[in-house]
Amino acid sequence: MWFRVDNRLIHGQVIEAWLPYTGAKHLVVANDELAADILRQQIIELAVPQRVLTHFIPVDDLAFTLDACGEDSFVLFGNCRDARRANDAGVIMETLNIGNLHYGPEKTQVLPHVALSAEDREDLRSMQQHLVQLDFRSVPTETVRGSHEQFI
Repeated sequence: MWFRVDNRLIHGQVIEAWLPYTGAKHLVVANDELAADILRQQIIELAVPQRVLTHFIPVDDLAFTLDACGEDSFVLFGNCRDARRANDAGVIMETLNIGNLHYGPEKTQVLPHVALSAEDREDLRSMQQHLVQLDFRSVPTETVRGSHEQFI
């Protein structure tokens, strides 16, 4: 099972790099907004290989969905807050990949692909306290970044 934060949700890196790397049979997008947008779901699903079942769910439904889908799941969150909400609700994550978070107001660029706000840092620190390892990589072939404390 693999968990990733990426504000782009489903895109080329996920489809071409992460799905093959993880071997996931279920792509679970835990995002309240997208779970309510059927048209966007239909468009996005066109890019996902047919061998992978895609699930668009509200964050609060993640534990139930993972129970049904099993270990062969790849979970995408659009932001750190949603990942923390899932973790606080009892979803166990050994590792959380921080894949992409765009720069914006009140954010500091910590890596070329990651900009964090104070709230993002608080969410990530909370998850670390729940023994979640943070993995700052865009693609699986990148070297895992060292001391995560420097980022959060």
